[in-house]
Amino acid sequence: MSVEAQLKAGIAALGLALPEGAEQKLLAYLALLDKWNRVYNLTAVRDAGRMVSHHLLDSLAAVPVFDTLLAARPHPNPPPEGEGANAGLHPPAVIDVGSGGGLPGIPLAIARPDLRVTLIDSIAKKTAFLQQARAELGLANLSVVTGRVEDYTPDTRFDLITSRAFSDLREFVTLTRHLLQPGGRWLAMKGLYPHEEAAALPSGVKVSADHALVVPGLEATRHLIVLESAA
Repeated sequence: MSVEAQLKAGIAALGLALPEGAEQKLLAYLALLDKWNRVYNLTAVRDAGRMVSHHLLDSLAAVPVFDTLLAARPHPNPPPEGEGANAGLHPPAVIDVGSGGGLPGIPLAIARPDLRVTLIDSIAKKTAFLQQARAELGLANLSVVTGRVEDYTPDTRFDLITSRAFSDLREFVTLTRHLLQPGGRWLAMKGLYPHEEAAALPSGVKVSADHALVVPGLEATRHLIVLESAA
């Protein structure tokens, strides 16, 4: 099966409705990731077919959970200071922490162009790739930040904070707590359910949901852990 056919079949199996041109952008992103990976070692996965399942479809499998949480968000982001109340509501904001090669942030930004997606990584060679991907794919809803997440102080906070391979749950929420919008959620992509990590969460944070993800072509256990501030 070709990479194109594998991606199309995987998207259909996930039941995702993607905007026009999204599949082509996902394939272009995959080609760019493969090209840069030869020099910068952005991912350990080298085979194109495995990149489709392990990277693209693995990231896209989480999109329905993002959709559900964002549809229920209690407080949309206010306009930045100085724009006034008539500036209109801003789109939902998501940050991908320790984004590396752009996973899951870039597939999410392609699948949902109505979102504002920020990618942050402390390694400049990785953010150079992310900037290049943003430019070549024409992702106007994507922003890239180079730096440590604990030092990042944006003008507005985020509705959802996600990570795929950043750290354990405790460190994840501790380093990013200042970035979370009131009523927001953390979404951590994991393999096996991290029982010990969940038990070690800091005070005031709890696991509110655990979604077992079925990723087409990936014979491995995948969980999307949803965390929130405890009442």
